[in-house]
Amino acid sequence: MGGLDIFIHKYLGPKTVADDSTTTGINGDATQPNYQESDPLFVQDLLLGEIRDRSYDPDIYVMRGVYQQQDIDFDLQQFGLFLNNDTLFVTFHYNDMMDTFQRKLMVGDVLEFPNLKDWNPLNPAKPPLPRFYVIQDANFAAEGFSQTYLPHLWRVKATPLVMSQEYQDITDQIPGTAVIWDPGNYYPPGSVVNDGNNYYVALQPVPAGTEITDAAYWQPTTPLNIGDQAGLYNKDILINDAILQQAEAEVPLSGYDTVRFYIFPTNPDGTPANMDAVTIDNNLVNASQLFPNSADASQTPIADGYTVGYLTGDGFAPNGLPVVTGVNFPSGSYEGDYCLRLDYFPNRLFRYNGRTWVKIEESVRTNLTNGATNYTQRSRFVNNDYTVETQDLGNIPSRQSLSEILQPKADNGDQGGSLPPNPRPPGR
Repeated sequence: MGGLDIFIHKYLGPKTVADDSTTTGINGDATQPNYQESDPLFVQDLLLGEIRDRSYDPDIYVMRGVYQQQDIDFDLQQFGLFLNNDTLFVTFHYNDMMDTFQRKLMVGDVLEFPNLKDWNPLNPAKPPLPRFYVIQDANFAAEGFSQTYLPHLWRVKATPLVMSQEYQDITDQIPGTAVIWDPGNYYPPGSVVNDGNNYYVALQPVPAGTEITDAAYWQPTTPLNIGDQAGLYNKDILINDAILQQAEAEVPLSGYDTVRFYIFPTNPDGTPANMDAVTIDNNLVNASQLFPNSADASQTPIADGYTVGYLTGDGFAPNGLPVVTGVNFPSGSYEGDYCLRLDYFPNRLFRYNGRTWVKIEESVRTNLTNGATNYTQRSRFVNNDYTVETQDLGNIPSRQSLSEILQPKADNGDQGGSLPPNPRPPGR
């Protein structure tokens, strides 16, 4: 006699794929079967007992349900902030459920309550956001048994839906009723219409008879779905990006920054060198030097001094002295000159002592964020996307997961060959 219409999103089972083999195809794992048909009794991950990729019926069922309204209170008696009474117990008529739904409501089905829509959001451009609850348990209601002990009511326990991977089929939907494009209608500017699975927005007043392909009037658009409007994913991404940006500004490289420290030049025996000294390679002698001594050491440090440590090599010369970069040592160098060889991995800094180039350090400080600029030996080893050319198996990937290597294979198998050639560049 009472209750309200509740929209029900029917759970169909794990998402299906084309290949059902347990050793080939998308998963290649016997604990994650590739189902070719939908069944709510199937389990996606047999090892963890999870169903992460769920499929829901695009058609929405409407059933009458009864539940008792209750206030949602905050529990401040414990550490943190907890919600009480956020669980709804909804009762449906059993025969009505079987006639409409063709099966009993079960764990995984999603209930949408039209009376609990979030009207008047802070952003007036957003439509009213729907309220979803996920069924966590279901059984016969105690008040629904007749005098003959036959059950007539089905009671479900539902909790608020969390915007997660399991419910992507629901959160990817566009809220509200889509305006189906009709070429015979007039549309004011800003109107969003649906043509099949494509959405278009009107750039200017669209007269009747205008085709949807007319770029002067219509522009393809992607309206925000339920997950974008009601979820926190986009906000979390913005927060995460801001944290990463600030972290890269404060700690741009791994290891320790020693550029700010001054390194005093030393003699070969470790004693401080004369800052006004010159070498036989100097062409110009400062006029302020009264007694230039050609036997003194050069004015540039011969090593990193006390700044040597774990991950301190940065490829910069001590005290900000100029460095020549290249794949060969420059000709006509003078004692105390520095050269950064780019053909070494990591890049290597050398100093000319008047006779030969002596290694000073290796540039091991790299960007902490994974990407193309992170050239550490570990990252290049783990993220190795190059191939190895063979005579009989083609181009084999250098990087292979343990799950593929440990599987038994024939001696004449392709081992992942037949890939496009992508050889490792020289020096890498």
